[in-house]
Amino acid sequence: MRIGVPKEIKVHEYRVGMTPESVAEALRQGHEVIVETQAGMGIDASDDAYRAAGATIVGSAADVFRQAEMVVKVKEPQPAERALLRPGQVLFTYLHLAPDPEQTKELVDSGAVCIAYETVTDARGGLPLLKPMSQVAGRMSVQCGAHSLEKANGGRGTLLGGVPGVAPGRVVVLGGGVVGFNAAQMAVGLGADVTILERSSDVLDRLATHFETRAKTAYSTMTRVEALVNEADLVIGAVLIPGAAAPKLVTEDLVRSMKRGSVLVDVAIDQGGCFETSRPTNHDAPTYVIHDVVHYCVANMPGAVARTSTYALNNATLPFALEIASKGWQKALADDPHLRNGLNVWNGKVTHEAVARDLGYPYVPADEALA
Repeated sequence: MRIGVPKEIKVHEYRVGMTPESVAEALRQGHEVIVETQAGMGIDASDDAYRAAGATIVGSAADVFRQAEMVVKVKEPQPAERALLRPGQVLFTYLHLAPDPEQTKELVDSGAVCIAYETVTDARGGLPLLKPMSQVAGRMSVQCGAHSLEKANGGRGTLLGGVPGVAPGRVVVLGGGVVGFNAAQMAVGLGADVTILERSSDVLDRLATHFETRAKTAYSTMTRVEALVNEADLVIGAVLIPGAAAPKLVTEDLVRSMKRGSVLVDVAIDQGGCFETSRPTNHDAPTYVIHDVVHYCVANMPGAVARTSTYALNNATLPFALEIASKGWQKALADDPHLRNGLNVWNGKVTHEAVARDLGYPYVPADEALA
């Protein structure tokens, strides 16, 4: 199969869909890879490095999309990229469609086969292609939150770890999944006073076993959310419903009652955000203030640490990309029910139930696409 790798064009997105090492592996399995010039510069991978791996370098994204049978990206295609998609072409990338009706409509209209990293599953019920970026975003959320808490950045002027004789900052993590666990690890490491809110008893057990007395856990109810958020210096939004829009756990009224200069970091912003006052930002202007509360809502947080993120992502995505390339998308999805869960749009139809429900499309099961 001919695989295409365009340069990412989202604001301050430096990751790339395939590293030179991934390209070399695809070539070993008999595939062709076309890479847009400068696509890897954000991870310090030159065109020469891709040529040495066996890729063909082309001059524009239009060349990539025109020639490729499958396009491998990182972030959701931007409007200019969506216009280049054609019927039957495979797109393999993050999509996050539920909060994005415009993108969904244009992908439906394109007729392309759109497989989303974030809804591919594994045998344990996890999300293996979302996990590495959730790990990165969870860890980054605390360092970004700590920076935002500095007075010069609009925050309360609180040091999360405190110092002898001065209490540490209070961190509340909403959700104990991959993002929440990694956020809590970072916050605990800084010496903060950490509480993790979660509804799954199994997850609560795992968190309590891991953190012991270093972090507190609490069953998540709206009453507890309100009480803890009101006292927090930093709140990390780490909730996820696979494929669906994130639930709004923090209302605007609750934001209004928070401490002046406290910080909200919404890691769920890709799925619409879990705070009512959230709106997507980028690395150019990552924060804004509402009701004297600093909001950090960058929709591609891992893009700031592009090299780490790209290699972590490729470790997870490459086996699936090669499975699609080697078998063709229909057989690959037919053989692997977990990869099949990644199919979000096909032939003008929405094939992920949560996306269809949230955006009002008829739901067409992926099995029908394979029939």
